[in-house]
Amino acid sequence: MALTQRLEFRQSQSLVMTPQLMQAIKLLQLSNLDLTTFVEEELERNPLLERASDEAPTEAPAETGQFSDGDDFGGSSGDEPGGGSGEAFEPGQEEWMSKDLGTRAEIEQTLDTGLDNVFSEEPAEAAARNAQDAAPTTYTEWGGGASGDEDYNLEAFVAAETTLADHLAEQLSVAFTAPAQRMIGQYLIDLVDEAGYLPPDLGQAAERLGAPQQEVDDVLAVLQKFDPPGVCARSLSECLAIQLRELDRYDPAMQALVEHLDLLAKRDIASLRKLCGVDDEDIADMIGEIRRLNPKPGMKFGSARLQTMVPDVYVRPGPDGGWHVELNSDTLPRVLVNQTYYSELSKKIGKDGDKSYFTDALQNATWLVRALDQRARTILKVATEIVRQQDGFFTHGVAHLRPLNLKAVADAIQMHESTVSRVTANKYMATNRGTFELKYFFTASIASADGGEAHSAEAVRHHIKQLIDSEEPSAILSDDTIVERLRASGIDIARRTVAKYREAMRIPSSVQRRRDKQSTLGNVLSSALSDRSRNTEPA
Repeated sequence: MALTQRLEFRQSQSLVMTPQLMQAIKLLQLSNLDLTTFVEEELERNPLLERASDEAPTEAPAETGQFSDGDDFGGSSGDEPGGGSGEAFEPGQEEWMSKDLGTRAEIEQTLDTGLDNVFSEEPAEAAARNAQDAAPTTYTEWGGGASGDEDYNLEAFVAAETTLADHLAEQLSVAFTAPAQRMIGQYLIDLVDEAGYLPPDLGQAAERLGAPQQEVDDVLAVLQKFDPPGVCARSLSECLAIQLRELDRYDPAMQALVEHLDLLAKRDIASLRKLCGVDDEDIADMIGEIRRLNPKPGMKFGSARLQTMVPDVYVRPGPDGGWHVELNSDTLPRVLVNQTYYSELSKKIGKDGDKSYFTDALQNATWLVRALDQRARTILKVATEIVRQQDGFFTHGVAHLRPLNLKAVADAIQMHESTVSRVTANKYMATNRGTFELKYFFTASIASADGGEAHSAEAVRHHIKQLIDSEEPSAILSDDTIVERLRASGIDIARRTVAKYREAMRIPSSVQRRRDKQSTLGNVLSSALSDRSRNTEPA
């Protein structure tokens, strides 16, 4: 078998993940906030990128707008001396100042009055200096700013929001003097969440700090006496117990109630009354005291600020009965490529390294502008198709939401499913029924009982919630009953699916709902009877 060499031409297609393509894919899945941050970094990095809203400052005189008769100074004819800026007056001013005015008597005769009546004995410079050295007498002189000052910022005078960690740290510095105890206390404070709770298990705290467990427990006992009452608790029962001790109401009966909060949640008043060893009136008073406590003591302090969600797409009713879809222009970065600056630089740059740098910068800037434009077009195209597919939702509500998946939208707009998935991530749509994430409109399909059109999972959840909200206290619907009613409405669904949807909506079981509604009904009837008895008493 002989080995030979030869040349061959082969033609093949392959997808090459260039850096520009990877950047375009990354831009698709960014939210508007992340996109703004990314563009700001590119503006700092690339000298050929600039904001489209940036305008060159006008070189008009700064004082022109301050005079109502400014045209008299400028003049329409440029031949007049002094018709431009204030510099044109300088030769005249110097000529006037160099002119000999004569003696004092001649000046007084010319002015027809004495110099004492015209000029102050104190020079103007000295008066201005004294006024400058004098203490400010008004709020605006202290730097507070007048109401017409554009740089005036009222928020600069607002006190900083005190967080729970800062509030506890201030008390920690007073409660402990030993450095080891302060270190343990600060470590525990750092573990407190925004509601004021510590993790249930603090077993590793002593090991990480290298301190005895007893010392950690002693520090924790002091922290639990800090303000607000109930802070640094490891459970709801402990939080309520700390507050009750603060009020001197933690007796054995109340302790038994706090230790069995699960029975209180189930409205099992009979078992609670038996455990606490009290009568009906006492157990009602104890439950009232529990309800007046604060289960989340740390929430009244400042926490991390939440960023307001800004929609990327607006959907409005059209004049022809359809829907008008448009992008939110406020969320779209406006950047341009400064071709003029590049042309000027290319004439002056002599080094090859500098030329290659600015050439790469031009390519990156051009690609970024194109990628941003393509991103906006893709979002609009996907949003328009979603509105077309879910027109029943926008017209009639959640009950008419159709089953929809990524493949249906991708096939309709001739794109890949992964592209649609990236576009719908972290994007929001403002509609006449509220603001929703784009992924909200993609729901699973549930078969119809009569073989008709399938139902959306979100529409089925909405139907289940409507059935439960309209049930009577004397006729609570079980999951089996809900299944029967859904099948009567043409929805084929299993009982476990109903239970899963109900739990996802945080709706309790039929047994718990019966207890809650009967207890509420009993409270209403008892209050009505008491009001009636008071009204029938003789005056």
